[in-house]
Amino acid sequence: MSKIICIGSVCKDIFFPTSEGTIIDTPDDILSQKKIAFELGAKYKIGERFETIGGCAGNVAVGLSRLGVESSCYGIIGGDESGTWIKDQLEKNGVGTELIEILSDSQSDMSAIIIDSRSADRVIFSNQKANGELIVDKGKIDDAEWIFIGDLHGEWEDNLDRIFEDAKDNGMKIAFNPRQSNIHDNPKKILDCIRGAEVLILNKDESMELVSALGESIPKEDLESEDFLVRKFLDLGAKVAVLTDGERGGWASDGGDVLHVAARNAEAVDSTGAGDACASAYLAAHMKGKGLEECLRWGIRNGASVVEHYGAIEGLLDEEKISSLE
Repeated sequence: MSKIICIGSVCKDIFFPTSEGTIIDTPDDILSQKKIAFELGAKYKIGERFETIGGCAGNVAVGLSRLGVESSCYGIIGGDESGTWIKDQLEKNGVGTELIEILSDSQSDMSAIIIDSRSADRVIFSNQKANGELIVDKGKIDDAEWIFIGDLHGEWEDNLDRIFEDAKDNGMKIAFNPRQSNIHDNPKKILDCIRGAEVLILNKDESMELVSALGESIPKEDLESEDFLVRKFLDLGAKVAVLTDGERGGWASDGGDVLHVAARNAEAVDSTGAGDACASAYLAAHMKGKGLEECLRWGIRNGASVVEHYGAIEGLLDEEKISSLE
């Protein structure tokens, strides 16, 4: 059995870089302060397109494998050509696929991603039908040392219950990286699960939304404070809390001081997968017994490398390279 099983979405990502969209500032919309617009009915030529593995579980499993950690992916693909391609790509990247389930009468999940080539930011159109059918079988995971939980769809609350119950019964450690869609749907469920996480990884927007859902009266300056947010997650029961905020870097604590590591300079072309790259590297370093600051540095280095390429896989670092960076 693999040392770590990554449970959640796995799909095919197709990237379309363009500079044709019109960026619109909408500062009064707190949840969407920038938008991109295209002429309705128009046709835009794309010079190149890029196809890679996508989905949080797939991305993190590949990132861990690249860093020398034995990993496998537990998700669902369809019985189509894309499903065969996804499985082959995972195996070529050293990821175990023994837990990949195939729905013969379903299409594999796919995302079409529009990249604004001026800012390297993106809009993702995601179809997650196959992975929405995942029902975690506790008997398939109870020999693992670690479980990574990423992007869950469908009956995700029931799957969380199964995973955390099995981890408690069998002494497995959980790295929990809940997605914004799950936080939107049921923040209380996510908050309840935090106490069972060995490592909790969130970006700042997700962190603020979760802490706001506690229903406490929290001053705005505290809600925007990385130190406050990290300590709040430790108070909720996470043994290690990691918070990232793009170009501002990352913060982490295991109960002592909250450490900060600044972001690395990068010539970004695509921000997709930076969070997954950071999560996989932080977790790989943690599993290898590295100190808290070194774990965070690994995460920041990996995330910065990935944004210099299209997709979440191409820029992933191996252990020799990530250790040599300053």
